[in-house]
Amino acid sequence: MRFSFAESMCDPSHYLPLAKAAEETGWSSFVIPDSICYPEVSDSKYPYTPDGDRRFLDDKPFIEPFSLIPALGAVTQRLRFTTFVIKLPIRHPVLVAKSASSVAVLANNRLVLGVGTSPWPEDFQVCGQDWKSRGKRMDEMIEIIRGLTKGGFYEFHSRYYDVPSIKLCPVPTQPIPILIGGHSEPALRRAARIGDGWMHAGGQEPLEQMLGRLQELRREYGRGQRPFEIHVISFDAYTVDGVHRLEDLGVTDVIIGFRDVYHEATDSMTVAQKIDALRRFADDVIAKV
Repeated sequence: MRFSFAESMCDPSHYLPLAKAAEETGWSSFVIPDSICYPEVSDSKYPYTPDGDRRFLDDKPFIEPFSLIPALGAVTQRLRFTTFVIKLPIRHPVLVAKSASSVAVLANNRLVLGVGTSPWPEDFQVCGQDWKSRGKRMDEMIEIIRGLTKGGFYEFHSRYYDVPSIKLCPVPTQPIPILIGGHSEPALRRAARIGDGWMHAGGQEPLEQMLGRLQELRREYGRGQRPFEIHVISFDAYTVDGVHRLEDLGVTDVIIGFRDVYHEATDSMTVAQKIDALRRFADDVIAKV
């Protein structure tokens, strides 16, 4: 089992000391969220809270992932950095491929690209991208990103994207793992069909049911025996016995946080308190699994 530390919507000065402390205490990964903007007027609902309220995001600081990860990579050597998740279809695939490739090179192959569609139509509007075609475009985008980050000349011609023969330089020496986030049937199918793994977003839906469906779909697509990462948020992950239960379900990575960002108006924890929490969890759980 690998352990990923989740911290976001905090003072940006916290990130570097937390990344260093996470690596020093045996954590595997640091997950980095993605949020472009907050609309003044919106009737969109957040899919992972009981009432769909998204106001917890208002006035919360988000650092763009492809900007933050190189800074964290510069002060660490082993820690992986997982985007949780990049809102892929609001961006252009060639620019994402260039950003991901650059970050993976700078971080020495420690980037894991978690991607999703974004639940906010406003994100698509402000970025000039079509909302209705987001799923089909995302499939094409993943293919383009993989093609361009392998190195050499690559071209892609389809309904949504027309990429002439081009080459990116530099590219990482290892493939960038692409994990699919989301709980919907299309998201699970996409993860099973073309993903290197799946990312759970928490919420109220039964985890075992989603994992069972994911395994069914992987077998359906003939990919049941391939390596596959499963990253989950679960209260079970906070105890040794619970971690073992998740391992039995096929979970490879657990995502751990020490604040309730959904209900806290502001981050009241100091860096020292967060580092103490990291160390206690490492002593109480990571070292004993």
